[in-house]
Order: sequence, then structure tokens, then C-alpha cells
Amino acid sequence: MILNTLIVIATVVAMEGVAYATHRFVMHGPLGWGWHRSHHEEADGVLEKNDLYAVVFTVLSGALITFGIAGVWPLRQIGVGLMVYGILYFIVHDGLVHQRWPFRWVPRRGYLKRLVQAHKMHHAVDGRDGCVSFGFLYAPPVTDLKRRLARTGALRSSGAAPGGTRNGTSPVT
Repeated sequence: MILNTLIVIATVVAMEGVAYATHRFVMHGPLGWGWHRSHHEEADGVLEKNDLYAVVFTVLSGALITFGIAGVWPLRQIGVGLMVYGILYFIVHDGLVHQRWPFRWVPRRGYLKRLVQAHKMHHAVDGRDGCVSFGFLYAPPVTDLKRRLARTGALRSSGAAPGGTRNGTSPVT
């Protein structure tokens, strides 16, 4: 029981690294930008093509859980860890950062404010190149991200966040 719980927790922690790499090298790469671009552009409706990534990871999680239940240990625990990470992603990224919920709450201080700021800085760049902060639950210090954006010169000239942020607030405040 304890080992199974530790595997779930380790998977959730490891998923931040997997999500970072997937976001940076697949979603912002030539292979995945076709879906992810919708997340960096003005949103027309509730769903965007980028949401297909959630479908892919949900199917993967379900498959791991299914094979684990069929007796392939520890796939069930890994699948559950992936599912828990997906729930946290949905709460933090879709809800808190992009305000894709029917209610609004904007953190005014602390780590959650830093997390929102870091992701808004990710969206402060036009296109897929020159972005910063590819994680979803870990946010580097905002001053470091500002420095990196200034160094690359990739910051959008208006300083305004694109529609993909879904709440129109400035990405660097």
C-alpha cells in the first residue's frame, strides 16, 4: 500500500518534468505546434485545438490504469499519478491561470500569483519561439523570467497578453 502510494506521488512529481519537456519540445516544436498554436491565439469558443492534448493524456492514463488492473504492476499506480497530475493541471492551468471556469479568482500574492505571472510571461511572446516558463505547476522566479525575455528580445511590443490567456491581463505585472 505504501509503495503504491509512493509510486503515485513520484509519478505526479515526475510529470512536471515530462510536461515541461512535452510543452517545450513537442507543443512548441514543429510536430505539436499545429495543435498548440490555438492556445496562443485569440480564443473563439470554450474549446481549442490544444485541448486535444488533454484527450491524448487522458487516453494514456486510462490505458495505463487498465493494463495495471489487468495485472501489469505498477502501471495502475503510474496511470493514477498521471490522472492526478491532469486534475492538478486542469485546476491550475485551465482554471486559475486562464480563467476557463465560470467564476474568477486571481491570486494577489504568494506562489499562486507567481505561477500565474510565469505562465502569462510564457504567453507574452508572439509565436512559438522565445517563450519562457514551460512548466505547469512549477514557476521559476518572475525576475529571472523577465530577464530572459528582455535578453531574447522576444517580448511582444505591446506587452499585452494574447487572447490565449483568456482574461486580458498584462503578462508581466
